[in-house]
Amino acid sequence: MNRRDTVLALLAIGAAARSPGIRAQTPSRTPRVGLLLLASQSSVTAILDSLRSSLRELGYIEGRSIAIEVLSADGNAERLPELAAQLVARKVDIIVTGGGNVSTLAARKATSTIPIVMTSSFSAVESGLVQSLARPGGNVTGLTVPLDLGFKQIQLLQELVPSLSRVAILVRHDAAMAAAREQSKAFAQQFLQVTLELVEVRSPEDLARGLEAVRAAKPNGMIVSPDPLIYQQREQILRFTRAARIPDMYSAPDIVDSGGLIAYSPSLQDISSGVARFIDRLLKGAKPADLPVEQPTKFELVINLRTAKALGIKIPQSILIRADRVID
Repeated sequence: MNRRDTVLALLAIGAAARSPGIRAQTPSRTPRVGLLLLASQSSVTAILDSLRSSLRELGYIEGRSIAIEVLSADGNAERLPELAAQLVARKVDIIVTGGGNVSTLAARKATSTIPIVMTSSFSAVESGLVQSLARPGGNVTGLTVPLDLGFKQIQLLQELVPSLSRVAILVRHDAAMAAAREQSKAFAQQFLQVTLELVEVRSPEDLARGLEAVRAAKPNGMIVSPDPLIYQQREQILRFTRAARIPDMYSAPDIVDSGGLIAYSPSLQDISSGVARFIDRLLKGAKPADLPVEQPTKFELVINLRTAKALGIKIPQSILIRADRVID
């Protein structure tokens, strides 16, 4: 081979090394997903397991093709900004938030570039998390729970308790949701003929005061919002509702397993599958601003007949035939 041929061969090798086909064979960095949770990891084990299972179905194996880092505020919302900053510093590729609007807001304040997938935020447009469901804009997308979930829960309580007139709703304090909650109260009064007593709690330590406020309101029905901070205190809430003999509605089926009366909530599998799809599309190059926010499409109705009997409530057949699970 003469000198000219040698130079051409070397140039060809160099060009091939820079080609996409050769680059694809170079070991790449494992994508990292950071989970920012308000609740403790132990209280959301089923949710985390379901998410990992959904990711496996899409071909992601934790520790090999994807890394998952979980940071939990253990119910203390004030820690969320610090934890969100830690995930940003660790240069995760995606942040998944669990814990309602407060965790998503903390993540959004920490970064405007890392994609954020929300899993349990309420009324994402009304609370300012996204510009619209179809075109979120910014770096936030994912799943949002509509306010009408609460109205459906009230209607189910009305079927159980025909005399239902005053419902206490136990929620975590959220200034961003104040206007939406006032609209809900007006809607319930006008269209459902039910007075809503919103009882806000600010921390786990504040729950005892909140439950006393519920008692003072003398409701004949109670709805416990699907908030991780409140969910962690479910045993205390169950002791209260059973002692006060208040028909109670939840958004977490396992609370009904523990003695709650009824739960109506988005399917856990539906939520985890949706989040996994968002992660997959983002890792493949999609922009969060262009991924429409989704709302749950599958819901689960669970009833505890033992609790109903203790409260002197006869479950109508119309509800029993719609139930996904009946505990007897």
